[in-house]
Parts: sequence; C-alpha cells; structure tokens
Amino acid sequence: MTAAVRRPPGVLAARSGTVAGLLLLLVSLLLAPATPASAHAVLVSSSPAASAVVPEAPAQVVITFSEGVRKVPDKVRVIAPDGSRADRGEPTFQGAEVTIPVDPSAGRGTYLVSYRVISADSHPVSGAFTYSVGAPSEPPTDSGSDNRANPVTENAVKVAKYAGYVGLLLLVGPALVLAALWPRRLSRRVPGRLVWAGLGVLVAATLAELWLQVPYTNGGGLFDVTGSGLGDVLGSSYGTTHLVRLGLLAAAAFLLRPLLAGPIGRTDAIILAVLGGAALFTWPLAGHPAASPAPAVSVVVDAIHLGGMAVWLGGLVMLAAFLLPRADERELDAILPIWSRWAALAVAALLLAGTVQGLIEVASPKALVDTTYGRLLLAKIVLFALVIGVAAYSRALVRRRVAAGRPGAMRRAVVAELAITAVVLGLSATLVQTTPARTAAADVAGAPTGYFSTTLSSPIYSLQVELDPAETGNNSLHLYAYTTDNRPQPVQEWKVTAALPSAGIEPITVPLLPLSDNHATGEVNLPARGDWQLRFTVRTSDIDQATVTATVPIK
Repeated sequence: MTAAVRRPPGVLAARSGTVAGLLLLLVSLLLAPATPASAHAVLVSSSPAASAVVPEAPAQVVITFSEGVRKVPDKVRVIAPDGSRADRGEPTFQGAEVTIPVDPSAGRGTYLVSYRVISADSHPVSGAFTYSVGAPSEPPTDSGSDNRANPVTENAVKVAKYAGYVGLLLLVGPALVLAALWPRRLSRRVPGRLVWAGLGVLVAATLAELWLQVPYTNGGGLFDVTGSGLGDVLGSSYGTTHLVRLGLLAAAAFLLRPLLAGPIGRTDAIILAVLGGAALFTWPLAGHPAASPAPAVSVVVDAIHLGGMAVWLGGLVMLAAFLLPRADERELDAILPIWSRWAALAVAALLLAGTVQGLIEVASPKALVDTTYGRLLLAKIVLFALVIGVAAYSRALVRRRVAAGRPGAMRRAVVAELAITAVVLGLSATLVQTTPARTAAADVAGAPTGYFSTTLSSPIYSLQVELDPAETGNNSLHLYAYTTDNRPQPVQEWKVTAALPSAGIEPITVPLLPLSDNHATGEVNLPARGDWQLRFTVRTSDIDQATVTATVPIK
C-alpha cells in the first residue's frame, strides 16, 4: 500500500480556486446564449431606394444590410414630409433585412429614414436616407433621439480596449518570464506586483467594455446605462465572450499566486497555459474576426496575433524593467539567447497572422488605400516595420554575444521597441472599432446607380419592381406585392421572365427566392443593351393570379 501524498496548502487552494473559476466560466456560458455571427454591417440597399421618387406611398420600407443586424429600441424611424412619425409599430428584423411598417396615407413629398442597428460583431451601424412620394420636397428633420454615435463614448470604448491590451501584455509576458527565465537568486516580489497589476487592469478593462457597450450601442453618454440595456448586452455574443474572459481570469488568478512565490510544477504550468490560450480567443470572438467571410480562420489567426503580441511586448517589459538592470552578466548570457529565440517566434507569428487577417479584412488593394481601415492598417505596417528594425538590432547584439556585457545598449533598444509598439497598440484599439475595409468598400447605400423602379397594377394586387443597377451584366431584382389598398399582399407563387425581342433573345426565367410573404428577390444576367420586357405572374391564392409586364431600359 502506498502512502497518501500530502499536497501543500497553497497548491490545494490554487487548484480549488481554478475549479471555482471554471465553474464561473460554465455558468456564464449557460446564462449568456450565443447569437449568430455576422459581419460589421453596412446598408447596401433599400426599398424604396435612397433618393428614389416613387409614384405611390409604400406600405413598408425595407432596408437591407450586408449582414444580419439586431435591433436598438426606437432607433429605426421613418419621418413624413410634415415632420411626424410615419412608421407604425415595431420594425421586423429578419437576418440582414429590416422591414418598417409605414402609414401609406402620410402624404406626398420627401420622407426621411433614419436607423441605428447592431451588427453581430457588436458595432453599431447608423445612418439615414430619403425617398420621395410623387415629387421631392424639403427633407424633414428627425426630432427624436439622435442616432449618431456619442464621441465621448466612442473614445472611451477605444481607451478601454487599449487598456485591455496593456493589461494582457503585462499579465502574459511577465508570467511567462517568471515561469521559465527568472533567475532563482532574484526576488519575485516586484515583478509579481506587475503581474497582479496586469490582471487588475485587464479585469477592469473587461468590466468597462461591458458597461460602455450599453451607451455605445444606444448612442448615449457614458452613464446612459439601464438595467434592460445591460441585460441585452450580457445576453449577446459580445457579453458571452466577456463573461467567459472573466471566468478564465478568475481561474488563472489562483494559479498565479504560487507562480509568483516560486517555480511551479509542470501540471500547473500546463493548466495556466491552457487558461491563457482560451482567454485569447475571447477577443476575436467579440469582434471583427468572428464575423469575417472565413470566421474559423480569422478567429484562430487573430488569437495567435494577440498571443504573439502579449509574449513579445510583455517579455520586453520584463527585460527593460528588471532583467537587464538586475541580472548579472552570467545570467544574461543564459537568458538572452533563449529570449531572442522566443521573440523571433512571436514576431514571426505576428507577421503571419497579421498578413492572413489583413488579406481577409481588406480583400483588395483598392480598399487598402480608399478606406479608413486600410489606411490605419498601412500606418500600423509602417510602424511595425520600424520596430522590427530595432528588434533586429537587439537580436544582433545577442547573436554577437555582446548584449550581456552592454546591458545599457540593449536596454535602450528594448525601450525604443516598447515606445513604438505603444503607438501600434493604439492603432490596434482604433482598428477594432473601425469598419473593415472589405465591408466599407461595399457600402453602396445612397450611391448613384442606374437603378430602375416602378409600380405595376393588376385587379388583385400592385407590384413594386426594383432592378439594380439596370445595366448589362448581373442585376438584382426585388419584388414587393401589395393589396389594392396598399397593404402587404401575401404571395403563394412568383414567376418572372425577361426577354429582349429586338435582339432575338427569348424569355429567360428568373429564379426567385421569397424573403417574406410579400417580398421576393432574384439575380438575372442581362447580356445586351436595349428595352427588356419583364413579365411577372403573381399567384395570391389557389385560384387568384394575375400577370403584369414592364419595359426596362438597360444601358
């Protein structure tokens, strides 16, 4: 029989605390249900179209975004020409499409549609456009609450994210150095305070982000926070990931205490590394990567990018603040070559992950120079190239084995790296709040096009037809059916053909996808210019159907 092994009280407390933290993580996952991922959305089309003049007042306005969106209470409005509210009832959100019921008797003139919605990557999207019924008039003014972002809140969100990055690097890098490179003769008390400070800053930044997300989504000031608003945030995917992060940090905190007192065992080191790696994924899961065209790839490479940053910059802080001033030449001779290899791996991970993520988020060379996101990314690349040059100088000192004998020169190089990367972190905090270039380049709402719109009448329904861009090549077709008194008309079957008799092109069947009871869309390729004949057959019941036609000039 073997004797029972007695665990030191500190180790038992640490592992008990880890279990408690993981239980908190599990509870947060159960309480905060996940929501579907989507991109940083922009408005890509509307019905009626922006600046369009329609002959009859529609019974609803439909706005379509590049990706799915969520509602912000009382932030989607339609203002009639006389300044009164023309929207009736709550708008309906179906993925990327928002349908706003409108009073069709509000009169002729110009209407204003204003909106503020939330894309699934947590960023609010706001804007406005006009359309006119009959003829344009002086655009009305929306006297309701402002849909624009509050600049103080927006800047506070950026500061909180910057603080989160600083807390992460002060936690990860120093903990790694203490676990693997710290000389036994040196006290861990002062660098241990740095680790606790990093943990505290990270927890405070995470809580601040949760708080600020309420006024950030609603467009309010720093303290415009309500219980229902906070509940909505905590119940979103954004809230889920932040609760998960807090749970992982709570679990890790109990293992940090023995680490700061002295070397820890391999099992505890592995658990701590797993907790840290899992926490890294909470950043991309709450931002752009989770909503990219390739979310699995984006989330992984962004977590690698973040981890490389934390290891590299956190390690540099330990070098500049503690090891270079306090370690002797023999200790530096042993530490610096190992650190140099780690730093090279971290930088390689940063470059590879950053390149992949940049290709996904920017998508085209034109977007790199034409969008705010692209220009910020270019500035980050230039600064990163500069800091790589300084890091290469530091690595050269280590490889020539003169760094240990010249700690002053090595320390100056490390401080220069940290100074430049502090600016890079600021750019990163701004980038995560900026619409990705791939999405901003697709923001075409309100842009002038060859858009075609008309309303066709039959004895049993009226049909609003929209074709965009009404040019040769691929075109998007949207159909909206209404009753003769201008209410949405449910449709059981749609049929559409397109023909160009003057060029001998026989009728082409246009495949349609119903998006709602009275709305269908389809894509059609029109290969030649001319007056195309579009024929629409709409069946509204088992026995009621009617066919209407339209002539569409294609340029």
